[in-house]
Amino acid sequence: MISAIIIIFIVLIVSIDWYISNQFEQFIYSDINQVPKRKIALVLGTSKYIQQSGETYYNAYYAYRVQAAAKLYQAGKIDGVLVSGDNSTQFYDEPSQMTQDLIKLGVPSQYITQDYAGFRTLDSIVRAKKVFGLENYTIVSQKFHCQRAIYIAQSKGQNPIAFSASNVQSFAGLKTRLREVLARFKAFLDCKILKINPKFLGKPETINYRN
Repeated sequence: MISAIIIIFIVLIVSIDWYISNQFEQFIYSDINQVPKRKIALVLGTSKYIQQSGETYYNAYYAYRVQAAAKLYQAGKIDGVLVSGDNSTQFYDEPSQMTQDLIKLGVPSQYITQDYAGFRTLDSIVRAKKVFGLENYTIVSQKFHCQRAIYIAQSKGQNPIAFSASNVQSFAGLKTRLREVLARFKAFLDCKILKINPKFLGKPETINYRN
């Protein structure tokens, strides 16, 4: 009996991962010339630096996401950026860090808006609409993450597209992909079973963008 339950559980996890990997290809773009124009890009946050074995390393996932957002702006594919990430303490502030680096890459500060309560992907996606009023926008992250973000967005009645940042081809990338399998199962539970809401919503906020 226990073995049957375990097998069913594994099959469910694998099935959800396969579904999310294959169902949303039409909404995700890797060629910037093919990306439809949208007013705003939502950049999903991650840490700029990672700790491993007592050493601090630059996080390539972070760098590629920021670079991808800047490319969209410079190519005229977006007119503003919403950076959404974790700012749970005064010592950890993903949105402000992304803002600083986008400015260095040529995105004007007045066209960058911060979402300081994007504690996880679901929070960022739901808040994009309920707090910042986004309807048609472009998600920016690595492809595997974009797939899950689109799944969450469509589960919440949204219809964004996504621009995939470069991926990380390394052992770290493999570990991230394995974690993503479980993250997708959690997204399924949150959206379809538990009906989880963001940790914080708050009052509507305005996004500035070039006209």
